[in-house]
Amino acid sequence: MPLYLIAIFIFIFGLCIGSFLNVCIYRIPASQSIAHPRSKCQKCDNIVAFYDNIPVFSFLWLKGRCRHCGTKIGLRYPTVELLGGLFALATFLKFGLSVEALIYFAFIACLLVVTFIDMDHRIIPDLISLPGIPICFAASFALPAVTYKAALLGIIVGGGSLFLVAWVYSLITKKEGMGGGDIKLLAMMGALVGWQGVVFTIFVSSLVGTLSGLAVMLQSGKGMKLAVPFGPFLAIGGITYIFFGTHLIDWYFNLLR
Repeated sequence: MPLYLIAIFIFIFGLCIGSFLNVCIYRIPASQSIAHPRSKCQKCDNIVAFYDNIPVFSFLWLKGRCRHCGTKIGLRYPTVELLGGLFALATFLKFGLSVEALIYFAFIACLLVVTFIDMDHRIIPDLISLPGIPICFAASFALPAVTYKAALLGIIVGGGSLFLVAWVYSLITKKEGMGGGDIKLLAMMGALVGWQGVVFTIFVSSLVGTLSGLAVMLQSGKGMKLAVPFGPFLAIGGITYIFFGTHLIDWYFNLLR
């Protein structure tokens, strides 16, 4: 089969996974089953027909509105679907048709769910992060770039570093800063990307988070009182490491020579 046909198939597969991720993002915080019932309009309760549930295409065809009541469908839905397609394609182009690509795509899909839930509800569900730690550790054995020692250290460094930051912050300010969800999430990430990936993720997420936080605070006028979820920035750092981490680290050390 020609490469471009495989790429198209994988992109469509990623779009469909993105559609499922939307279900997870909406239902997991509400403690609802992600398997049933079928998707329905949140306004009129009409079941969404299969032909109105085609990723991205149905949103464009219906002009972003429910077929039955005309309620606007959030732009979030096609965005997550498109991200699913793009990341599926990106992992294929970088790792080929391999178990490695499948593992990384599944990992990124979990990070997408965490990102949007944290943005909406300021929580990172234990349902994802806690079982994710042993699952990611087991999956790391299939990744040539990560040894089991690096994965174990990744769990310890990931969870331990943020726990230390949270403990010191609460000790100084008498307030809770870093949430427990962030600690468990970075432990899960460390199990798959290793301790090197954790260090990279902390650096990138802190940099991007600080710049984004400053921009939002200046725009909102709330100053230091504004709470910004850190989960999305951890996800950005982890995903960046998967695709560009080695090259960026080599580039950085070459600058120091």
